[in-house]
Amino acid sequence: MRIGLYELINNLFVAPMAGVTDRPFRQLCKSFGAGLAVSEMISSNLDLAKTKKTRQRMNHDGELEPKSIQIAGADPEMMAQAARFNVDKGAQIIDINMGCPAKKVCNKIAGSALLKDESLVARILEAVVKAVDVPVTLKIRTGWDCEHRNATTIAKIAEDTGVQALAIHGRTRACRFQGEAEYDTIKTVKNCISIPVIANGDVASPQQAKRVLEHTGADGIMVGRAAQGRPWLFGQIRHYLETGEQLPEPTMTEKREILLHHLTDLYDFYGESLGVRVARKHISWYIGEMVGGREFFRTVSRIDDANQQFELTTQFFDRETAQFDLAA
Repeated sequence: MRIGLYELINNLFVAPMAGVTDRPFRQLCKSFGAGLAVSEMISSNLDLAKTKKTRQRMNHDGELEPKSIQIAGADPEMMAQAARFNVDKGAQIIDINMGCPAKKVCNKIAGSALLKDESLVARILEAVVKAVDVPVTLKIRTGWDCEHRNATTIAKIAEDTGVQALAIHGRTRACRFQGEAEYDTIKTVKNCISIPVIANGDVASPQQAKRVLEHTGADGIMVGRAAQGRPWLFGQIRHYLETGEQLPEPTMTEKREILLHHLTDLYDFYGESLGVRVARKHISWYIGEMVGGREFFRTVSRIDDANQQFELTTQFFDRETAQFDLAA
């Protein structure tokens, strides 16, 4: 699959998720076979670029290319400036957020709230595309609510303004993450434009990825929440699409090594204090379905020391591995 000058290794995308798709998580998903991982959302307000949080979100040192950075905002000129700023900082693809359903984003008439104003959408896309010489992509939802689905109109605007790929989450803003994703709308959009379309929403297994691609005719698949605590899902999807064979789940030992590697990267990236806090949610996702996982998380979530968090997590997996071996 191609976006502008960039030939991707496959058509599997990591969805941008605030507080999740930091550099360690993106790198981990890419190591398991994701073709592209989009960064956490970065505000178009460049005054915020001075904050530690935004600087970390803009940190792509050593990341596998191409580097896709998502920006969000409602002012065309500010969005254009943000795009130029991020390209100067190493962005190779600029992704525009018009899909986030969070109230704090929509209350600023950004994210999916922009879908209400098609004229403003056009002005933002045109300003950003003209501002940079790298590919610009767009992430949207199917509309504002079930009575106002306008993804087809937005898609045509995107193509006309020079956007080079479109990702669609198959829900309206009002739906947030409730109900089933509406793949028929994605199919309709795919049939009305010629730029690549990436389908997003409820892709939690290799079989579902195949069904969505076949039903929608989309060029790619974007996986979000299903990859939390399961970064190996991208490798499973890739293998299934290529061979029709289902790879087994990682063993308990393999999961332990993946998580411990992830924790180490988080400590290195954020520093011990913040790294421990960020790591908590990832630990909860990895162990959520394990026997004793909830009880262990109540313990480890109170730990503020990186060495202790790491050691307790190692011990938990060692116990789980031993119990599994005995049961087998």
